[in-house]
Amino acid sequence: MMRPTLVFAALTLTLALPALAGSANLSTVYQMARENDAEYAAAQARFKAGQEKVPQGRAGLLPTVNLGANARYNQARSSISPSTDYNSHSASLTLTQPLYRKQNLEAYEQAKVQALLSEQELKLAEQKLLLSVAQAYFAVLQAQDVLATAQSQKQAYAEQLAQARKSFEVGAATITDTHEAQARYDLTTAQEIAAQNDLEVKRRSLEKIINTESPELTRLGDSARLSLPEPNNMDAWVKQAEEDGVSVHLYQSAVELARRDVERLRGGHLPTLDLSASYSDSRNPSSTIASSNAGAIGLEFGWVLYQGGLIDSRVREAVALQEKARHELDTARRQARLDARQGFLGVLSGDAQVRALEQALVSSEAQLKSTKLGLEVGVRTRVDVLNAQQQLFTTKRDLAAARYQTLVAGLQLKAAAGSLKEEDLKAVDTLLK
Repeated sequence: MMRPTLVFAALTLTLALPALAGSANLSTVYQMARENDAEYAAAQARFKAGQEKVPQGRAGLLPTVNLGANARYNQARSSISPSTDYNSHSASLTLTQPLYRKQNLEAYEQAKVQALLSEQELKLAEQKLLLSVAQAYFAVLQAQDVLATAQSQKQAYAEQLAQARKSFEVGAATITDTHEAQARYDLTTAQEIAAQNDLEVKRRSLEKIINTESPELTRLGDSARLSLPEPNNMDAWVKQAEEDGVSVHLYQSAVELARRDVERLRGGHLPTLDLSASYSDSRNPSSTIASSNAGAIGLEFGWVLYQGGLIDSRVREAVALQEKARHELDTARRQARLDARQGFLGVLSGDAQVRALEQALVSSEAQLKSTKLGLEVGVRTRVDVLNAQQQLFTTKRDLAAARYQTLVAGLQLKAAAGSLKEEDLKAVDTLLK
């Protein structure tokens, strides 16, 4: 199947927080997370443990060799024979090779599936980490933009307040303009405090993943071009998500694991056949035969005919769990389809929203310019200027948020399709400055 890619379409926005020298880009933060995130470390440990299932399952098909030995000091007392004290020694070696054990065969196949399941769980953990890092990264940038917007508003309203007070003192304006500017300034001060708090929270969320102090983050370039899905067809992405989604593969393995468990337990009704070989050597000085040795080789047949209904009960339990796994697989497929649709629509709607906000930004800048000119010639009031400034700042904030949301939606789309990799973060890095 063709692997969908992302092709970037034009978007622009500049905010007042420049990238600092030595700041970390998205890939750098991701590497920090891979090395320090506790959940990902736990997934790696589960993967290593899961790989040991294969040799454990294979052991049930290989020979079992037992060596036993003993050395004893013996005392014999009898009223009709002389007392004797003597040492005795014996040793035995036994080998058992399963020839037919249905349960062991199915256990080995189960072990292979369990190893695959642990590998898929690690891949799912990697995709979750990729998304978590990207979401936390852009959440910090968005919080910085909100704070920058609040600070810019505060500065502008402070200037308007100073001008309104001066104009009122000389009788060129009413007290209403002063009160309006004061109200806007006070409100923006409260918004700045809230934005500072939100930024601190977002930074701490990122620090939880990387387990270190949040570095200065590289920002989107002024002329960054964001992405549209390619192919630009929602059905193609939905189909890939249903077939190649990591969660879907994981639950497919879970269904196979449950099916193998049913077969393994049903094997409890079947006979077993083993090849057995043994050799023993014993030495007893008090016996008429001071030493003896014996060897044997042959087939051993076993068949559990009845165990109080235990086997049948376990089979019924396993069948129910198999049905449960099938329903969970169906749920995973439905969720993969939903995630793909949400990601696809998120990219398309985000792109449309960014384009609209870009045009709104141009209009807002023109409106502010003309409103300031109208104030100079007396056809506009200072309240009109404050409103125009408020609209401009809000548009800048919303445009920045839309850009980040579009980028994250593109990564979520690829995650739903099972194709999100570290290279996709590196592609985003090319948009950062």
